[in-house]
Amino acid sequence: MGTELHTLKPPAGARKRKKRLGRGPGSGTGKTAGRGMKGQRARNTVPLHFEGGQNPLHRRVPKRGFTNIYRVEVHGVNLDRLEQLEAGTEVTPELLHERGFVPKKATIIKVLGSGELTKKLVIKVHRISASARAKVEAAGGSIELIGAKAEEAPASEG
Repeated sequence: MGTELHTLKPPAGARKRKKRLGRGPGSGTGKTAGRGMKGQRARNTVPLHFEGGQNPLHRRVPKRGFTNIYRVEVHGVNLDRLEQLEAGTEVTPELLHERGFVPKKATIIKVLGSGELTKKLVIKVHRISASARAKVEAAGGSIELIGAKAEEAPASEG
């Protein structure tokens, strides 16, 4: 007799019944529901990170550094990504977000020089690396820095 679909059955012990706890003395797990007599674990659960009063791991480990709330995140876009755009496109932060090149929260965008650029693009970003600038200008494109700091006024003589 071979194994056929109508003769299949799970191996012994594979289909275990759920334990119904605290359902009377006849159930075998009534009254204390398998929790024993008294004590902390009989009354409630203890968090996984609790170590019985011992100084816990997250407090024993030394801490380093801090989170700078004034941090300015610069998101880079390489030239090989900009190569995907059509020639003559005006590259703005809005366009880069629409195309999924940078996240929406990107406040400062920097064009980086990895890859080659063969198309003439009008690039309007916050920052650009020297190698990227050279490649864009070699391809006949133009660069405009937005949000750039104004030149410092010369010190007055007095």
